[in-house]
Amino acid sequence: MWDNAVLLRNIANTLLAFSALAMLYGAIHYAVHLPGLLPLHSVRLSAAPQRVIAEEVLQAVRGEVNGNFFTVDIEQLRQALEKLPWVRNVSIRREFPDRLTVALEEHQAVARWNGAALVNTHGEVFDAFSKAQLPEFIGQDGASLEVAQRYGEFRQQLAALNLQVAQLALSPRHAWQLRLSNGMVLELGREEMQQRLARFVAGYPYSLAAQADSVRYVDLRYRNGFAVGGMVKS
Repeated sequence: MWDNAVLLRNIANTLLAFSALAMLYGAIHYAVHLPGLLPLHSVRLSAAPQRVIAEEVLQAVRGEVNGNFFTVDIEQLRQALEKLPWVRNVSIRREFPDRLTVALEEHQAVARWNGAALVNTHGEVFDAFSKAQLPEFIGQDGASLEVAQRYGEFRQQLAALNLQVAQLALSPRHAWQLRLSNGMVLELGREEMQQRLARFVAGYPYSLAAQADSVRYVDLRYRNGFAVGGMVKS
């Protein structure tokens, strides 16, 4: 075998080729990691944020953007930005030769959650400060999506009466309670909530609208009709 000149030459050529490739890879790897090669010159937001504070975005970028166009840790930057208040999701893309473009998806708050947080349009709980007048959701941990979905259904039903939901509560026993913008409380119970609310909507203009200011609660947990409670005597 070792006296076969052709075989030895082929082996030598193969080894040389592998060596050349290894050296080329090493050179490229070294060059890519040189900070002076294709340095990043800008990080651009695809749209102006509505709720996210621009200065907080800038601080996150300054703290996380290191290296050059090739080596910057995009995932690390994304995670840092997603920790900011009002940020729901972040996508980042490289734009050759020297720029990153960042797209921020912001939370859209629909309600307050248990007096301590906010709920977005996806039924997700998040922490942020808001001065907006929002309805209050009350429920157990993990129930925010269900409460948000019910809120959308109930709000649509009440729109015919020009009444808004001020508070929607889901008890540990899965009973629903609505407090309206006029202060009236509706007990919907644990089943047929939409049908019960529809019965209230149908009867409200005829039996309750004129005395709405004096009615404290309406119990809709009856097969037919409803009971009115807490009447304030004039």
